[in-house]
Amino acid sequence: MSTAKLMMKQVTQTYGDGDGAMTVLNQLDLTVNEGEFVAVLGPSGSGKSTFLSAAGALLTPTSGEIFIDGEPLSHKNKSALTELRLRKIGFMFQSAQLLPYLKVEEQLLYVAKLAKLSIKEAKERSSYLLKRLEIWERRNHYPEQLSGGQKQRVAIARAWMNKPAILFADEPTASLDFSRGREVVRMIADEVTSEGKAAVMVTHDERMLEWCNRVYHLQDGVLVEQ
Repeated sequence: MSTAKLMMKQVTQTYGDGDGAMTVLNQLDLTVNEGEFVAVLGPSGSGKSTFLSAAGALLTPTSGEIFIDGEPLSHKNKSALTELRLRKIGFMFQSAQLLPYLKVEEQLLYVAKLAKLSIKEAKERSSYLLKRLEIWERRNHYPEQLSGGQKQRVAIARAWMNKPAILFADEPTASLDFSRGREVVRMIADEVTSEGKAAVMVTHDERMLEWCNRVYHLQDGVLVEQ
């Protein structure tokens, strides 16, 4: 039986009060199980960023409950949420957002240090991911020495470095051409399958959905399955 890596129950996010109140998420429900790669589509302004922030424990919703790998978020304080993100969640963003002063392998080892992996485990994990994503030969290069596609490969490796239960990818192909974008999405899907993890990708590009198990549109604050 698969285990839910993400469960959102009746999640509502409202900004403002009274007549000026705006509901961005409206009793939204979503379950993403182990081994599933889910895409969420929606135009600019539809609430995708709010959805991702709530799901990734970066934003506390107005109401409802969110579970990450079985852990409820509502009763956790700020430090507990930070710890949960380090242990359970990986993030990818539109741009790779690599630290310019760290070489490729150092980017991964920095995450490992935050996640409190042992030095031995961190070195083994970084080597495995860099080789799997075919970026090992660039491990001693700085971000400025990498192509856009190589940067995103490093970003994928970094996102998986702490062995998260779930990966959240925010427009991970926006800065890439079509072929490189498809390759990045395939790599995310491969990691989800091979490691028994889960992933949620927010995107506006419907050409990137080939490897997704389910596709939703965010409409009027709720997810509608395509």
